[in-house]
Amino acid sequence: MHVIVGITGGIAAYKATGIIRLFTEAGHTVKVIPTQNALRFIGAATLEALSHNSVDPDLYTDVESVKHVQLGQEADLVVVAPASASFLARYAAGIADDLLGNTLLVTKAPVVVAPAMHTEMWNHEATQNNVKILESRGVRVLPPESGRLTGSDSGTGRLPEPDTIVNFSLGQLATQDLAGRKFLVTAGGTREPIDPVRYLGNRSSGKQGIAIALEAQRRGAQVTFVAANIASIPSELTNVHRVQTASELSLIVDSNLTVTDCLVMAAAVADYSIEIPAETKLKKSSTGSSLNLNLVENEDILRNAVSRAKQDGFRILTVGFAAETSSSMSELGALAVKKLADKGCDLIVANDVSNGKTFDSDSNDVLVVSKTGGQIAASGSKAVVAAEILDVISGLLNK
Repeated sequence: MHVIVGITGGIAAYKATGIIRLFTEAGHTVKVIPTQNALRFIGAATLEALSHNSVDPDLYTDVESVKHVQLGQEADLVVVAPASASFLARYAAGIADDLLGNTLLVTKAPVVVAPAMHTEMWNHEATQNNVKILESRGVRVLPPESGRLTGSDSGTGRLPEPDTIVNFSLGQLATQDLAGRKFLVTAGGTREPIDPVRYLGNRSSGKQGIAIALEAQRRGAQVTFVAANIASIPSELTNVHRVQTASELSLIVDSNLTVTDCLVMAAAVADYSIEIPAETKLKKSSTGSSLNLNLVENEDILRNAVSRAKQDGFRILTVGFAAETSSSMSELGALAVKKLADKGCDLIVANDVSNGKTFDSDSNDVLVVSKTGGQIAASGSKAVVAAEILDVISGLLNK
């Protein structure tokens, strides 16, 4: 997808670097068009390095290529962030006195603007009228957030974080093939307490599960998100349940199962927990040079969900995840097929986590295996992989 990132003059221009990075890491072709004032705050070399494309905001170079027309026609999405008060006024008035303004008047692609300015400027009647004009023309306006502004002031006018802007922008493009579907997505890793201080856990960051939940929501699904020990959750995910242990996660899954069309068990659930966790911190002085922990097996949440669905006769698509340490793709496929049969679910998403791969990374390589025997490989950023997984899920739900 061809994405144009427009940057206007303002201190928040530095956040555009994060926006560009997220779009490029998701596999999109990014062309940056800064205004001359934007280049007072951020350098063209930085923008070129992040976008992997040249930056030339001058309307009067390469005139023979009619570049403002070409850029506007090729764009699949245009995002202007930050959008200054001056830019909003010129855009609302249809003034095209630079490359960004001309490109915006040419393009038929969805346009997202994310204003950032001081509170008084944002609240001014002129700015609010300009926003209404743009919205009436189909421009998607992502309102500024409240927070610390330039200087010592705080208030409404702060540019949202890059991931919020990118997720909002991509949401304007997503096909609504999952409209009305209800998804239950688990993510992160459970922690089983040893004592009030220590726990048994794993290295899952929850990034892939978050990407799946966001992609499902973009496609129109109603998403219930179960976060196992995830520190930061995107604000777009509103129906969130935070859990710590496998038993807590199981309760949430079980209570939502009958009102769910698709269960995606991306969370890494502990296989075992401590039989009787200590009520006070275990002291080395009292345990000695060795510590024996009595572990008991946790219930298999995915297998139980599949069993309950069959027993009670309701339809739900079930998707499991398998983190394996395999030596080859064929071995990974064999392990996925075995787990698929063991769990009884409809799909298994398997990945190789050996040698420090995948965990806490922004990219992933997976093999999606279905009970019908089909296998699909997907790789790239976790957002790209999430889209591939949702393509498979959508195909099964909409058969």
